[in-house]
Amino acid sequence: MTRFPFISAMHANSFLRIAIGFIMVAHGIARLSLSTVNELGEFLDNKGFPAGIFFAWMITIIEITGGFILASGHLVRLICLWFILQQIFAIVLLHAANGWFVVDAQTGGMEYSSLLIICLIVIAAHHKKNIKPA
Repeated sequence: MTRFPFISAMHANSFLRIAIGFIMVAHGIARLSLSTVNELGEFLDNKGFPAGIFFAWMITIIEITGGFILASGHLVRLICLWFILQQIFAIVLLHAANGWFVVDAQTGGMEYSSLLIICLIVIAAHHKKNIKPA
């Protein structure tokens, strides 16, 4: 392989899976370290979800554990599905009202969540159960 990007498609997909896994881990850890889990729970309560605090903790714990599981190459399609649904809910409940962009012209928009959804679809579509996780 002497041509850019210098790695195979299989390795590129593994790289994407590992990177997105750790991005989700970082997101959950940030919520824990910034002590904003309960704020998320209150937000969910205000949107009409019962047991918002419970769901906020569940989301946070699954971001951390699911991110590590995704990065390790196990339960890939299931974890991708969970994260896709999570991002869709985030877009509907929060980000769509803020427009498209995350920075510059607008803040808090849905472009980042949309990109995560696209990446998760690619990861799930290319995952093969018979290939040993990288």
